[in-house]
Amino acid sequence: MSKALLLRFNKPHSIFHQQPAADLTGPRRLFPALSILALCCLFQQPNPAFAGTASDDSTQQAPSTRYGLFDLLDSRSQYGQGVFPEPFIVDDSDYEVNEARLDILHTKIGSQHSDLLTAELEKGFFGVLTLELEVPYEWDLNNGQRQQGFNNINLGARVPVYQYVSTSGFVDSTFGVAFEAGIPTNSTLSKNGELVPKVFNDLRLGDHFTLQSILGYSTLVGPGEDGGLQTFEYGFVFGYTIPHEQLPIPGVLQVVPVFELLGETALNHRQKGDTTLEGDAAVRVNLKTIGNIQPRLGVGYVFPIDNNARQDLHWGIVTSLVFEY
Repeated sequence: MSKALLLRFNKPHSIFHQQPAADLTGPRRLFPALSILALCCLFQQPNPAFAGTASDDSTQQAPSTRYGLFDLLDSRSQYGQGVFPEPFIVDDSDYEVNEARLDILHTKIGSQHSDLLTAELEKGFFGVLTLELEVPYEWDLNNGQRQQGFNNINLGARVPVYQYVSTSGFVDSTFGVAFEAGIPTNSTLSKNGELVPKVFNDLRLGDHFTLQSILGYSTLVGPGEDGGLQTFEYGFVFGYTIPHEQLPIPGVLQVVPVFELLGETALNHRQKGDTTLEGDAAVRVNLKTIGNIQPRLGVGYVFPIDNNARQDLHWGIVTSLVFEY
């Protein structure tokens, strides 16, 4: 689940409701996702492929850039090369080799406020599979009552399944699948588990513009009024990369203004049809490497877009510190 969607003071289906602890061993949605992700073991980097023989130069062709299962991937793609900025309130979808990050999200609605501290580790395998561990800790002040504790611990995995790169390289598009499981900690803020299969697309146009899109189908696990609640989640991340050559700030490799949209629509129960949409305007600054570590700093302003979102927050500030190593 996206970070900003965890902060719902008045949301009827929030995972903050104190329902009996969930049993994540029963749901069978996990197994199809794991079987899909296991396909990453079949992915291999491309080898040069030539037609004809050495004695027949006229039939020799350029080496193929396609590789992976059924040659669905393209080695020319910039996916996983640091082109796509790390999102702030939307889930990440890029391939990450080694990354650690710490985010703080502060939101307010009237006298109520919430602070969410999230530590995250991401590790890449086989050149395509990214595994993710996310541990959030939250402090809430609601109507003079204070709650705090660990929220759901999220385990995630994602892998690209198809890539298209135009002949000139101007269009670079990666489609992929992902899966996230939220494990409840049985704190006052975490009583229900969550399972979220996802699909995503990372699109680069030219040298500057990027668009990351992610769609998810969330199911809350556990008894009680929220058990079985299904939600359609979606997020979009627009980025525009400004390199050091165009904005020569000392110690800075890139400056990336970012605009995000994050929404969800309930699909069943009494919340069916309820939609919440919020956004943020942010900037990510990629600093020069320090040894083998590249720091990436970010700050953004979070705001509601529709009426339902205004019931959950009036404004928020998100700060993000990312280390790629």
